[in-house]
Amino acid sequence: MKDKITRAVNRAKYAAVGAALGAGIGGLVSRNAASTGGALGALAGAFLGETSAGAKSAYETLTDRATEE
Repeated sequence: MKDKITRAVNRAKYAAVGAALGAGIGGLVSRNAASTGGALGALAGAFLGETSAGAKSAYETLTDRATEE
């Protein structure tokens, strides 16, 4: 359960940062670009958060198996 909560929090953090960066960069162009940039940044951030959380848990799984043997 703790892993699921950690993964969700990591996704949320990366999504928030991605949305802020995307909206900031898009805001330099126009309001519509800020909205689109925020949405795309949030998606990219959530994907990055899921990927890094998944890689970390995969590494932990491998190290746990190695210590069991």
